[in-house]
Amino acid sequence: MMEVRISSLSRHRGVRFLIYGFLGLTLEVIYTGLASLLRGDWSMHGFTFLVMLPIYGLAVFLEPIHHKIKFQPWWIRGFIYLTLIWGIEYLSGWILSLILGSCPWVYRDPLNINGWITLRMAPEWFLAGLGFEIIHDSLEA
Repeated sequence: MMEVRISSLSRHRGVRFLIYGFLGLTLEVIYTGLASLLRGDWSMHGFTFLVMLPIYGLAVFLEPIHHKIKFQPWWIRGFIYLTLIWGIEYLSGWILSLILGSCPWVYRDPLNINGWITLRMAPEWFLAGLGFEIIHDSLEA
């Protein structure tokens, strides 16, 4: 009975927006925690910014794209998601810089573009896009 409730709730765009937002926050904390472990920090300090909740929630707008490209090979879909995610990340960084005076995240590696995106993150965002498909499909089941 609980499964039916969750399934019917997940059909609402606002609920899916929150699901994607909280999943994004959680995965970012795990990712940054593991990255700190690789730098020798055994406390595995992970973090995120609350402003990321609505940014990750924007994945709800990838759903119609998923429906249109789902019959393409996985690697084409991955590159499409990668491009869209970079676009969202860049635009979000630009908007936050205008509103707040600076962007909460700043990439400082040589592959960054205005500090708002980095080409170094291509594999992570490629896989995140494909992972989004699995989450989206489970929400529609």
